[in-house]
Amino acid sequence: MKAFLGSVVCAVAMTGFSAVSVGAAAPKGAAATSDKVLDSRIEQRIHSDAMLKKHHIDVSVDKGVATLTGTVPTEAERVKATRLATIKGIARVDNKIIVDLPGASSTGTAGTIKEKTKEGAEKTKEGAAKVADKTKEGLSKTGEVITDGWITTRVKSKFIGEDLLKDSDINVDTKDHVVTLRGTVMSAAGRARAVEQAKEVEGVHRVVDQLTIGPKKP
Repeated sequence: MKAFLGSVVCAVAMTGFSAVSVGAAAPKGAAATSDKVLDSRIEQRIHSDAMLKKHHIDVSVDKGVATLTGTVPTEAERVKATRLATIKGIARVDNKIIVDLPGASSTGTAGTIKEKTKEGAEKTKEGAAKVADKTKEGLSKTGEVITDGWITTRVKSKFIGEDLLKDSDINVDTKDHVVTLRGTVMSAAGRARAVEQAKEVEGVHRVVDQLTIGPKKP
């Protein structure tokens, strides 16, 4: 009888230890499931948003940290993606979305740039025929082939909203990744700023400054 009771107690004890062992492993699986649920919830919020659903945005959640990647045309949309990803259960949002500014469309200096965007568009078409050759020259951070037309458009967009370039009339021409600036600016500071902004564009090898200081020509 004692031997029988001893066997029963031993079996119960072993069963109890086994249950504790299984229970201890549960939190790890639960955490993984939670990240997956949070990932799906954030993706649904972003892809259901009228402003963001037309853009390609990827979501990845790991240990409560939501990482966002992709491209949007404005900073406002980038900020909104962060806001939509900030939900209960998310400790931090790591927003790696790139803001890819669209072409110029404002007035004033931007208006002059807009009129000359056609020139850049035509150059882009010419560059498209040589995409295979241009690919070896490199890609932009957004994965676009850096052609002369692409550089021209980006340089013009850099001038938009620059106070030092207000009322200026700048013509941008790019050949073999060398940017030539012609036209007029209102001050020496504006001239220096235009050259500086042009140099910051990806793929630019050199900037030729042929700008003059004075009022815009009629």
